[in-house]
Parts: sequence; structure tokens; C-alpha cells
Amino acid sequence: MSSTPVLPDPSTEPPAFADLGLRSELLAALSALGYEEPTPIQREAIGPLLAGRDLLGQAATGTGKTAAFALPLLQRMPDERPTGDPVALVLVPTRELAVQVSEAFHRYGKDLGARVLPIYGGQPIGRQLRALDNGVDVVVATPGRALDHIARGTLRLGNLATVVLDEADEMLDMGFAEDIEAILEHTPEQRQTVLFSATMPSRIDGMARAHLTDPVRILIAREQPVAGEAPRVRQSAYLVARAHKPAALGRVLDVESPTAAIVFCRSREEVDRLTETMNGRGYRAEALHGGMSQEQRDRVMGRLRGGTADLLVATDVAARGLDVEQLSHVVNYDVPSAPESYVHRIGRVGRAGREGVAITLAEPREHRMLKTIERVTGQRITIDKIPTVADLRTRRLELTQAALRESLLEDDLDPFRVIVETLSDEFDLMEVALAAVKLAHEATLPGAEEAAEEIPQVAVRAPRESRPGADARGGDRRPARPRSNGTTQVFIGLGRRAGVRPQDLVGAITGETGIRGRDIGSIEIADRFSLVEVPIAVADEVIAGLRGSTIKGRKATVRRDRDDRP
Repeated sequence: MSSTPVLPDPSTEPPAFADLGLRSELLAALSALGYEEPTPIQREAIGPLLAGRDLLGQAATGTGKTAAFALPLLQRMPDERPTGDPVALVLVPTRELAVQVSEAFHRYGKDLGARVLPIYGGQPIGRQLRALDNGVDVVVATPGRALDHIARGTLRLGNLATVVLDEADEMLDMGFAEDIEAILEHTPEQRQTVLFSATMPSRIDGMARAHLTDPVRILIAREQPVAGEAPRVRQSAYLVARAHKPAALGRVLDVESPTAAIVFCRSREEVDRLTETMNGRGYRAEALHGGMSQEQRDRVMGRLRGGTADLLVATDVAARGLDVEQLSHVVNYDVPSAPESYVHRIGRVGRAGREGVAITLAEPREHRMLKTIERVTGQRITIDKIPTVADLRTRRLELTQAALRESLLEDDLDPFRVIVETLSDEFDLMEVALAAVKLAHEATLPGAEEAAEEIPQVAVRAPRESRPGADARGGDRRPARPRSNGTTQVFIGLGRRAGVRPQDLVGAITGETGIRGRDIGSIEIADRFSLVEVPIAVADEVIAGLRGSTIKGRKATVRRDRDDRP
């Protein structure tokens, strides 16, 4: 294995996608998606992968790893594919990631006619069987379901040219090590192997040494903030599911009431879509990205500086060097692809001694990247709860009070005195004031509070190794009593005598359902059965998924624990 990792050279101008040797169909797809320049991991990985090298990449979630391996893989796919067997296999830890990676392949490879199939638990296996029988080029699979198809003879890997292990550390944490080894045994010895991991523990290094041949090892150089130059910025983050991000952004902006704000997105497409969404929600939003002419950009900036727009939705490229005096907030709609990008973004506020606010909307799986940013920048990012409807109501009352106070101090109110004096003959003066305040309050955003809906909160769970009852040797984890609200126990009719371990149960649940390992609570393994704590909202999905799969090669009785039945 290469002993010296490849580090990006910060002194050179970063290349565009066109400089990386990608074919015209892929460049056209990237341009249509609004991708303006490669991220650091993409800049360093695409060249070696195009050359057929094995690669070991250490990069956190959200750094653009999918495009880093998908684009070279699509380019190296032969134009003539005589058989229907896949030429590439991508292994991922969860079905959610399988869908995301598969969708990315479809977007990048649509002009190449690439046939991509996600394989995961919880999806009708008949549909997967038909697709495999018709022929596919790329399979994106969770390890458990991939092994099922290999055992059935429906996933044939004899023509495989490339294997990608994505989020390898998470797959090992979830107990997929044996499955991965078994899958790799069915692949050709002469293949390209790519491994990406956010961390590089010894077992990942051991896996790389066993299965990668003379790999290029890539680490992403981190920009360190200069001492004494940290902006005066309050930094916080909200964990929110992707589907609720637009609503969460609106709620946070309502509560924060920025003078002016920039919302950073990863691509032009996302900028345009989010700008339209926020304008539909009543904000004065403008888009700014590299697909706009300089004249269009100047008009947008003029509206922002002139106060006719108060929300700028932009890509990193478009907002470089931007300095708007009234800017008070920066919002990362996605977690930045690298800590240095985060530093540049929050540097748009807190300039020249001014205070500012930096807010990040992170999906649950991006929580690890927030910790990486904290470690690199040496600055704390507070995880807050998404404001509730009650929080919104309280904040708007505060704003109404502040507006009235300002009017009392600065406005000429004499023209309205006759109205108050006339009404005070008929009503108590306090009642007159209350009615006036009500009208002033409702005039800001009529009916907004009544129309607002609660946005689901996403809890942050501690890593499995730090939860009560988990021992360092991977033994039984005993449930904490009493269990937390919102959870229930699932009974599984296999236990210690069947060789079941906690990682087997975690791997089976995450492989067959949409929940992640961190959402699983305590696990109790007895001789003949096991009890697993899961959120009530997904208990039925877990039960259905496990009933349709095997654990340690055996079918098991799966139901709610008798003590937890509603």
C-alpha cells in the first residue's frame, strides 16, 4: 500500500470538471445539474480512478464522494456490453444511501444509457429479479441483500470490473464485515477496488491491505483558520430530514428575523429550486450562481444591497469574496463539502467587527461531518432543536412589541389621537390598545401561525459503543430500564445458541429497513431469543423487513414483544 497519501496542493488553481478528462456526455450532465467545480475529493480521485488504479479515500460524509467514484466508473464502462451482468458493484450500509447513490448514477449517466439498479431490503424482490434478468450495468446494494442474490444465482459477478465500498467504516460498525468478505470472494481477482471511509481505524486499514492492490491513498487537506481572525459568529445547527428542509429553513428564518441572509446550496439546480420555493412562502429571495451572466449577478446584488431582496440563495462559487454590509446570517442548506468551505461561508458574516449568525441544516447522516468541522476549526457548533409553532408565535409577538416600541419612540402619533380618544369613551383604554396590537401583529403575516405545522425533531443518539450496556468486546447489550419514550421492543426468535450477535441484528435491521444503526436502542440477547429496542414509528417496518429476510442464514419469528403491544 502507498505509504504517502495524496494531498491537494493549495497553491494551484483548482481544475474544472472539463480539466479532469471526463467525456462530453458526463460534462453535459454535470452542467445541466448546475455543478460548477469539483470538490477536493473529486479533484484528487477522478484521475487515478480513470487510470484504473485502486484507491483508498478518507473523506467525510457530504464531501462529494459519490461523484468521485461514479463519474470515472461511468466513463470506463464499455460501449458494448455483450452480457447483462453488471460491470460495477457499489456496496453501501443502508437502503437510503443505496437509493441516493443509484439516483446519482442515473443523473450522471443518463446520456450514456447506463442501467443502474439499487438492491436493498424492504423492496419487492420480484422487481429486483426482473431487472437483473433484463440486464444491468451498475448494482448499488446493501451487503445482506447482495448476498441473498448471489446465493440465488441472480447476481452474477464474473464480469465485474470495479467494486466500490462506500462508507466502509459504517458498514463495519453495523456488522457487515463477514458479508463484505463473502461478497468479495465472488468477484474476479483482477478488478479495480475502491474504498471510501470517513475514518481510518485499523480494521479499515486491514481490509484495504487485504483487498486493494497498490492503491492511491487520498486524504483531503484541511484549511486551518488563522489565529485571531475567527469572525464573531454564533454557530448552530439543526438536524432535519431532507423532506422537511424547506419548511425548517422557513421556520428558522422566521424566528431569527435576519436583516439579510445568504443560503448556500451545492448546485445551481438546487439554488433555482429553493429560490422558487422560498418566494412561494413569502420571502424576497434571489438566486445567484455561475450560470448567470455578470449583468444578472450585478442586478441581484443591487437588489440585495438596496433592500428590495433580503434572502440570497447561492452556490459557493458565486458568493466568493461577497461582502454585504447588512448581511447578518449565513445558512448552510447542506453541510459544506469540506471544513475549509465552512470557514469561507461563515466568513461572509462577522466581518469588520460585526456580529453574525451561521446556521447549518444537517441531515442525520451528516452529523459526523459537523463534528469534523468542529475539530478542524476549533469552534463549537451547537445542535439546537427546530423551533416549534409555539416558538414561532412567541418570536412574532416579540417582533410586534419591538415594532410598537420603535413607533412610540420615533413616530408622530398625533394624527391618530382622535381615534383613541373616541374609542376610549366607549371602551376601556387597555382593550383599545389590545385591539390595536392585534391588528398590528396580524398585519405582518396574516394567518401564518395558524397555518404552520410542527416539523419533526430528529434526535441525536450517542454512538453505539458509548450507550449503556454496550461492552467493548461486542457482547450482549442489556436494555436500560425504563425505556425512553417513543420506543418499543421487537422480539426475534433467535438468540445466543444460533450464534446471533448484536451486530448481526443491527446489520439485518438496517439492511432491510430505512432506519440507521444509531436509531436502534438497546439489544438483549438471550439463549433462544433477542429483544431489540426501536422507535415505535418504525416498529412495523422493522418487523416486516425481518420477516422477509434471514439472520445468520435462518428465518426467525419476529413480532412486538408481548409487554410492548399497544
